[in-house]
Amino acid sequence: MPRPQTKTFDLALAQILVEGGRPDANLARAIAAIEDAACNGAEVVLLPEVLDCGWCDRSALELAQPFPTGSRLTQLRQAARLHEIHVCAGLTERDDDRIFNSAVLLNPSGDVILTHRKVNELAIGKEIYSTGRSAEAVCETHLGALGVMICSDGFFPGEALTRSLAGKGAQLILSPCAWAVAPDHDQQKEPYGSLWHDVYGRVAREHGIWIAGASNIGEIRHGNWAGHPCVGCSIVVGPEGQVQARGAYREEEIVYTTISLAG
Repeated sequence: MPRPQTKTFDLALAQILVEGGRPDANLARAIAAIEDAACNGAEVVLLPEVLDCGWCDRSALELAQPFPTGSRLTQLRQAARLHEIHVCAGLTERDDDRIFNSAVLLNPSGDVILTHRKVNELAIGKEIYSTGRSAEAVCETHLGALGVMICSDGFFPGEALTRSLAGKGAQLILSPCAWAVAPDHDQQKEPYGSLWHDVYGRVAREHGIWIAGASNIGEIRHGNWAGHPCVGCSIVVGPEGQVQARGAYREEEIVYTTISLAG
């Protein structure tokens, strides 16, 4: 009996600087990362959560743009098309009088093939972001079945949202993130990332899938976490539940890993 075909490709996690309230500068860095990832052979690039305005940044109340017509999403679509690469990115989305913490997945033609609104927003984000309703964000691509969630969606009780994506057939779940620590966090004494390895690892191992989370660096400006730095430490967990790639602590970089998905 013939073995199923396996699709192997490189995934890039773009751990960029996100500055609160500076969407133009942030978009420029995101587009540069997309170009770098494509030039280095990646077929998918994953960018951080609400990379335009910054997580919990009150500038989103004025600066958020509608999907799919907003200029920032248009710029990302153009970059995906120009560099012929899948792009998953977090953006603030305006829908009439509501603001959502949203993510999009773009194909290499620049089409929006998935949109997801964060379901499990933390309490500190709810003064800005409305809550998404469900996790339907899975689609078939020529690489395999890709799913999308956002940051603390991965901590939904019992990992229910992540497991829902796996149950809908996702082979690789992409998660734009903004992981932050207290200003006095000591990375040497308490290395960041074990909590994400735990919640990603359980689902990845039990369902035989890949899960990737890409976090930015930069400081949160507003809310109860004002002054907390985002740390990077982006990770990819493979089907065995083990970390396959990890980003540096509080450093801009693009992390690469090779993904293999059964056909």
